[in-house]
Amino acid sequence: MTAAMTDIEYDFDVIVIGGGVAGAVCAHQLATAGRDVLLVERGAEPGGKNLSGGVFYCRIMQELFPTFLQDAPVERRITRNCLSFLNAASLVNIDYWDARLAEPVNAVSVLRARLDPWLAARAEDAGVTVMSGVKVDALLREGGAITGIRAGDDELRARVVVAADGVNSFIARDAGLRAQEPTKHLAVGVKSVIRIGEDEVRRRFNVEGDQGVAYAVVGDCTQGVAGGGFLYTNTDSISIGVVLRLDDLVAKKRTSSEVHDHFLAHPAVRGFLTGGELLEYGCHLVAEGGRAMQHDLVHDGLVLIGDAAGFTLNTGFTIRGMDLAAGSAKAAAEAIDEALSRGDVSREGLMGYLTRYKESFVGKDMDTYARAPEFLETPEMYKEAGELLADVLYNVYNLDLSPRRRLTATAGNALKRSPLTIRRLATIGYRAMRAL
Repeated sequence: MTAAMTDIEYDFDVIVIGGGVAGAVCAHQLATAGRDVLLVERGAEPGGKNLSGGVFYCRIMQELFPTFLQDAPVERRITRNCLSFLNAASLVNIDYWDARLAEPVNAVSVLRARLDPWLAARAEDAGVTVMSGVKVDALLREGGAITGIRAGDDELRARVVVAADGVNSFIARDAGLRAQEPTKHLAVGVKSVIRIGEDEVRRRFNVEGDQGVAYAVVGDCTQGVAGGGFLYTNTDSISIGVVLRLDDLVAKKRTSSEVHDHFLAHPAVRGFLTGGELLEYGCHLVAEGGRAMQHDLVHDGLVLIGDAAGFTLNTGFTIRGMDLAAGSAKAAAEAIDEALSRGDVSREGLMGYLTRYKESFVGKDMDTYARAPEFLETPEMYKEAGELLADVLYNVYNLDLSPRRRLTATAGNALKRSPLTIRRLATIGYRAMRAL
């Protein structure tokens, strides 16, 4: 900390920009540690600008908030996970149900318009000052260090600022502290929330009580655009949509709304939605770059966490963001508290954040799946692979009075009719093993 900076009159120890999962958790942890914290949210209330929700792998929240499952507004416990290869006229589904995923609870579906206000309230209970409806226009600087925020005509100063303002953190970009991500590292998520009623959710998805199901879909759902489809159950509604990589969406000359509507109209999907009431529709940016997006996360007086730091993982099996956001927030809060105690909030003084997240499940999982974004660029995953699987199974189940052949012969014949070759399949399999 420079001599000039010691003369600054600070309003808070820490200002957190963004009232999502990462921002609220970081603010809560710092306030619990005795720090004076301001949480600034652009929306009318936390969660007001967050679309829909998602599947929250919530073990980290049970650690941070021991009564999370009892008190938080969660929708359903996800006990079934389906990996689906969707073709134009067929569907191959790997449907995995396991009672062990129900207790202890591994994942829940959430609606962010309900969850985020709850988290902000927990932060307030811990002593955080929450200011909603405030747009941060710029970061304040003193001698090259970040010392606060400007919102309209108001200036507020803090020893540390935390950017938790979402994907492609505009506040850090505008300050020249972080370069704009290439479009291959970003995707657009388009989602609908459709109410069908609690009884219909249980009946249509074959679940009991508050158990639920999550689908990860690849193939015709994106009309050849790199990305995937998703569907998961809430208490009385379904969240369904697509995630489409921006560069490929432009290259394929598709629109996100067109692809979304195509998915919802598919014969294998539309039966889930019959008679439903559209509650919500919208789109938002999604991080797709994996570990490549973890750069420039620490500066003098500033750290980036959650989506702003690119902490999102799409492995093809799961799409994770909220658990990684909470984990990065915990690591940042611990490092900031330590830096404040030492009186050193320079970049070097805050580097403990990087050490902590890298040693936690957040950094280790980002490393484990570092090749996942590259594997998900495999073009055959969006058409030929699913069609080959369907052709094999068609010849298994299509008993047309011709003599049956062994499975290896059936698979061989299907492969001969496929554009895929054994060599290409081996290459895809090898890349999948390395990535996943």
